[in-house]
Amino acid sequence: MATEPKIHVFEEVAKHNQTKDCWLIISGKVYDVTPFMEDHPGGDEVLLAATGKDATNDFEDVGHSDTARDMMDKYCIGEIDASTVPLKRNYIPPQTASHIPSKPNEFLVRMLQFLVPLMILGLAVAVRYLTKTE
Repeated sequence: MATEPKIHVFEEVAKHNQTKDCWLIISGKVYDVTPFMEDHPGGDEVLLAATGKDATNDFEDVGHSDTARDMMDKYCIGEIDASTVPLKRNYIPPQTASHIPSKPNEFLVRMLQFLVPLMILGLAVAVRYLTKTE
């Protein structure tokens, strides 16, 4: 007699987002892929990038083989309560480079403010050198 699959809520699954503790949501099921992290052909970064969201599209976009799909059964630890999965997760970029503006145009303006005076100075030095008489 088969036992009922464990039902997980999204908040619980999302907490498992480290190399030594990694869970994924794929096609309504929850997988603990921690033991597979080192063996994954795409590397552990690919699996970590799929945490904290429904990774079904990520999984399907890669075009996994039938063998890969068969392997999934041994990592399945239950199902996801679909009502707890956010429809869309907002991307929050890491705060590692605060000196780089978040808007590309703002970054370009700052770079030009820095580079234009250097180019003018370089041009002035070149003109002086080329027109120098002995």
